[in-house]
Amino acid sequence: AAQFGAGWVRIMAIALLYVLLALGLNIVVGYAGLLDLGYVAFYATGAYMFALLASPHLTDNFEWIKAAFPNGLHTPIWVVIPLAAAIAGLAGVILGAPTLKLRGDYLAIVTLGFGEIIRVFMNNLEYPINITNGPRGISQIDAMSIGPIDFGKPLEVLGMQLPGVTMYYWLFLVLVVVAVVICSRLADSRIGRAWMAIREDEIAAKAMGLNTRNLKLLAFGMGATFGGVSGAMFAAFQGFVSPESFTLMESVMIVAMVVLGGLGHIPGVILGALLLAALPEVLRYVAGPLQQLTDGRLDAAILRQLLIALAMIIIMLLRPRGLWPAPEHGKAAAAPVK
Repeated sequence: AAQFGAGWVRIMAIALLYVLLALGLNIVVGYAGLLDLGYVAFYATGAYMFALLASPHLTDNFEWIKAAFPNGLHTPIWVVIPLAAAIAGLAGVILGAPTLKLRGDYLAIVTLGFGEIIRVFMNNLEYPINITNGPRGISQIDAMSIGPIDFGKPLEVLGMQLPGVTMYYWLFLVLVVVAVVICSRLADSRIGRAWMAIREDEIAAKAMGLNTRNLKLLAFGMGATFGGVSGAMFAAFQGFVSPESFTLMESVMIVAMVVLGGLGHIPGVILGALLLAALPEVLRYVAGPLQQLTDGRLDAAILRQLLIALAMIIIMLLRPRGLWPAPEHGKAAAAPVK
C-alpha cells in the first residue's frame, strides 16, 4: 500500500476503525435486534479515556496527579485496550439499564438522546473543573507504543522505513481480526442464539425461560466494548480529540454500515463498513471534476454527500436485506408460484 502514498494507508486505517465500530454495533442491532442510535457515545468514551491517560492535560490541570506522575501520564497499550473495553462496556450497561422495557422506535430515540448527552457533556466539562477542555478538545496525545516500538516515529525493519501510519494500519487489522473471531464465536454460542431468539420474538424467548433483561444488558455491554477500543485507537491515531468527532451523524453512519452490509452477518457488515468509510474518499475524485464542470456552482462536499446518499438508496432498492445478507436458517424455501 506504501506506493500509493500515506494518504491511502490513512484512509484504510480509518476504514478499519469503522469496521471495528460496525462489528460492535452489529452485536446490538444485528444479533439482539436493539436499534441503538447512540453508539458513538462509546466511541467518544474510549477516545476521551485514552486522551486523558496519554496527554499532558490531566497533569497540567490537577496538582495531585502531577505530584503522583511527575513525568506525565504515558499509559501503555496493554493497559489501554482492556481499560477502554471495560469503561465503554460499563457505559453500555448503564445505557442499557433504563431502556430494557423499550423496543423499536422508542429505544432508538432514548439511545439517540444518550449519544447526544455524552457529546454535550464532553463539550461542557470545562467548568468548574477542567476535565475535557470543552470544545477546544484535547491535543498532544501520545502515539501508541508497543514495548520499544513507538508509532510516532518511523520503524527501521531490514533497512526499510515503516511509517507510523502503516504500523497503525497493521495494529488496527489485528484488532479487527480479533473482533471478527470474537463475533463469529459469539454468534454460534448459547448467548448468540439467545440474542437471535430475542430479535425474532422477545415474548416467545421469555416464555422459553431466557432471561431477556440480562441478555439485553450483555448485548449493550458487549457491543460497547468494541466502540471503546476503537475510540482509544482513534485518539492515538489522530493525536487530538474534540466533541465534533462524535456527532449524531457518526452514529447514523455506523448504523447505515450495518444495515447496508447485511444485519447480523459478519462478512456483510465488514463489507458495508469498508464501502461507507472509503466511499466518501473515493468520491472526492468524482465530486471535484463535477464541480469544475459546473464552474464551481456545486459544492464538492455537499455533492459527495448527495452521491453517497444516492448510492445507498440504489443499493437498498436493489438489495433490501443488505449487500451480503445472512443465509436464512430454518426457513422453508419459497415455493414457486404455479
